[in-house]
Amino acid sequence: MPLMMDDGINVDDLFGEPNSLELGLPPSSPTKGLAPCLDEMRLSGCCQKVAWSRLGCIAYISLDGLRVNVRHLQCRPSDGKWVLSEESLLSPVTEAHGGNPLVHLLWNETGSELAVVDCSGRISIYSISIALNSITGLRQASFDSGDDNNQVIGMTWLNTQRSVHAFHQAAKMNGRWAYSPFRCRPIGPFHPANKGALICVTRAGQIKLIYQNPDSKWAELPAELKTTGYSDRLLTHASLVATQAGVLLATYSACHKICLYRVHIAWNPPQWDPSQAKHPNQFPIPSFRLIHCKVDMPSNILSTSRRPEERSETLPFQNSVYSLTRLEIMPGQIDSPAGSTANPWVLAVFSKPLHTIPDYPDQPGPPSVIVRWHLESAPQTLHPKFDEVASKKNNAQAKAKMELRRLEDIHLDKYVVSVDLVEHGTVLAVTNDDSSITFYDTKTMAVFNGLEDTNTVTSLAQAGFQFPIEASGLQISFSPNSSAAVVLDGEGQVELRVMEHSFGSAGDLYDESKFSAAIAALTLAFSRGCGGDVNTDDILMVALRQLSPEALTTFIGEVYRALPVNCNFTAEQDKLMSHPYIPRCLSLQAALGFKGRLKRRSLASAVPWASLQLRHASVLFAFFFQYNKGGQNEAHDADVLRIVLGNTKWTSDFSHFLLSEIFDLADDFESVANDQEAFTQKLKTTSSLPLIILLSSMSRAFLRFICRGLRGVHAGYATANPASLTGDSRIYYTEICQTLEAAPVRIDVYEKFLAGVDSAVKHAYQGAGFGDAERPGPEKELLVNARIPPVLVPAVATLLRQTVPALKSEINRIAIFLGDYSWLGLGSDKCSTAYRKRRDVDILKKYPLRPPLPVGSEGRVLQPQKKRRCVRCCEVSGDTTLPRSLLSFKMIAKLGLLRSCLCGGMWTLETDTGASAGTGQAVGQQSQTHPTSRALAVGMGPG
Repeated sequence: MPLMMDDGINVDDLFGEPNSLELGLPPSSPTKGLAPCLDEMRLSGCCQKVAWSRLGCIAYISLDGLRVNVRHLQCRPSDGKWVLSEESLLSPVTEAHGGNPLVHLLWNETGSELAVVDCSGRISIYSISIALNSITGLRQASFDSGDDNNQVIGMTWLNTQRSVHAFHQAAKMNGRWAYSPFRCRPIGPFHPANKGALICVTRAGQIKLIYQNPDSKWAELPAELKTTGYSDRLLTHASLVATQAGVLLATYSACHKICLYRVHIAWNPPQWDPSQAKHPNQFPIPSFRLIHCKVDMPSNILSTSRRPEERSETLPFQNSVYSLTRLEIMPGQIDSPAGSTANPWVLAVFSKPLHTIPDYPDQPGPPSVIVRWHLESAPQTLHPKFDEVASKKNNAQAKAKMELRRLEDIHLDKYVVSVDLVEHGTVLAVTNDDSSITFYDTKTMAVFNGLEDTNTVTSLAQAGFQFPIEASGLQISFSPNSSAAVVLDGEGQVELRVMEHSFGSAGDLYDESKFSAAIAALTLAFSRGCGGDVNTDDILMVALRQLSPEALTTFIGEVYRALPVNCNFTAEQDKLMSHPYIPRCLSLQAALGFKGRLKRRSLASAVPWASLQLRHASVLFAFFFQYNKGGQNEAHDADVLRIVLGNTKWTSDFSHFLLSEIFDLADDFESVANDQEAFTQKLKTTSSLPLIILLSSMSRAFLRFICRGLRGVHAGYATANPASLTGDSRIYYTEICQTLEAAPVRIDVYEKFLAGVDSAVKHAYQGAGFGDAERPGPEKELLVNARIPPVLVPAVATLLRQTVPALKSEINRIAIFLGDYSWLGLGSDKCSTAYRKRRDVDILKKYPLRPPLPVGSEGRVLQPQKKRRCVRCCEVSGDTTLPRSLLSFKMIAKLGLLRSCLCGGMWTLETDTGASAGTGQAVGQQSQTHPTSRALAVGMGPG
């Protein structure tokens, strides 16, 4: 018998049109894995497999459910492109959970601690210590008993007690954008010792507070929700949110009942003083107080959306077809810069089965329905007979009760797989099974379809930013500022999605107002991230991917205005050290001009990059000088002196590098010294980093702080207690003083030179009639655009014609000219490029790292060594462990350098295999040789 295909029979003739056989199949193929995903969401409210922390770490559960991997955004050292890093295994998790499948991940508010939950309800906790991929265990899962009733169906971390800056919106006034910063107070309850604490709710209706004591040991406080008298078998979902009146808890049971509670946590004692409480019995002890508020059974899923005349009619199907797949309590949005907050609201997503079931084969109705309730406070009304009862209390009033007012349902023609509050609580993102994302206004639930009001910007979504439909996956997590997202695809792999915007361009048309609003939205998002101490690498990535060089300059200028940073520091220079947003602005500007470790930075990027390093040294010397001034012997800790030594060498060489080029400029401009027109024209074509650094009041102030600090370091050696200077401390401190004493320019001479620059700039401003109100403009031109404004041309003339010649007799110019500055990482000459290819310099301690040591007789195999690399600026640090001494730990923590680089980018651990330094794989951690040889190596400078 011949085969059918041999006779050329058309299969379509056998079966007719593809849709002619009404087989009850869905109109289109469902997304792979949608059915089990819906089942998982229906059975438990804790099933988040991927989570992006505010520090920038992406954690996700592997496809087999047994491992947790971490990734992060990083700038590629070779070309400056932002990409997802390779995955790193969080190895302690598998061992901690004994092979139990992992089901849920949750980062704390700051993004530094991660809770991992398995299917038995056991919870382990981890912390980012020194790098995004270096995560240490804090709590073992073995502390919990594992069974079905202990399964976690809802959890949240307690907030930390810290105030942050928030931004309400951006509004255009008189053609310029005005931003609305205000201080946002933290919402309790808080751990008195500012330690980690989280609340979880189990399937059996138990609520637990898991908290860390001051001695770093973990404790637990359990309580039963059923004690309120509303026991209802098993719970499936729970959601918690902190409010000013306590933690609000919503639960959903297998009996389809939504219950609302207020959870109050009291600590005894409410405050904790670490200097007085040294015994475990004196640690704060928490207690629960549960108040049941309301019960609702959303029986009619579709009734509130039907026409009034139809609401009394019988529904065409039973509501049991729909199952709750998501339950969230949304915190009330801050309504105004004054800080008033709207009431919270409850959101529930009900979805119907993906496939037909025997009792209801047709299954009419939308795939998913969003049901909402608004939480309101209503007065309690008593029966009139109570008015006749004499009260012992005067003016007795009944307490207000909480009411759930159901709002209009939202019907969706797609299955909802995720609901997330993004953009710092201003936008609700609903992710659908086809990977499309719809953004809603949290106040009105209106869909953001594009920019309607080009004069007011509240979020990226409102300004027209959207995610293109790509990277299909059913698990999603948004970046810290919601401008990017990661999804887990069907193979368990992480895919990156990035927001896009037309920036006013549509075909051959261009709309300036839409471009301006898009820039304002990016500025608003970046400012919110800075105010909330949130990682902003996602904003950097969006800006670099989509903005032209001219648009990037516009964006940087808006950021300086929004935060706001007054670039004029000709006076009030002390504010420079404590300003929280200056390093953020400098880091953004430096990162936007970074094109790779071996490629020359633009001048507009080199100026903030040098300023960041000057700021680092300024704060470091101030910290050290403070300890020396107090006569504390612990300031002579060897590890502290080691970092002071490296920075002394770097700042000393930087000052010589700066003077060397200024002297060369003075010689170069000597031919036009008497022709003002020719001088001005020649200056326009001059690109000099040292000249901009000197003219800018910000970087010049950092130079002055460094001189003050170096004087203090040198004077401290003369007054130091000889008994405290032993061993490594004596070696390092001696090397510091020798570096300063052998310098071709004394500190006091350099300070006199800076005073001369101050005077030249001051007289240039005064000569042009520029007061305090006018000076920020040219100062911003120097810092943001790296251009010398016309008002400062006379200052340059004074500097080159008078200040420099007056200095020649007090310095050793030959020594300055012959100095090797290639190791500073700021030059663009061949020697500097060659040095970066050959060696890495520790960006914090400022000493060259040694290449990997050869292993074996032939020396062909290199011993792998670890180091940390900044994900933003791509610089490295040789420290791969926490500081050894207490004082060095305090110093690194005070400088904010435990987890992040001096540019603000986060560290990531990598293994040096001996490849080229320019590729980001070279030069590992310095070998642990004797401190004497290490000091001598640094004393040799860049060699």
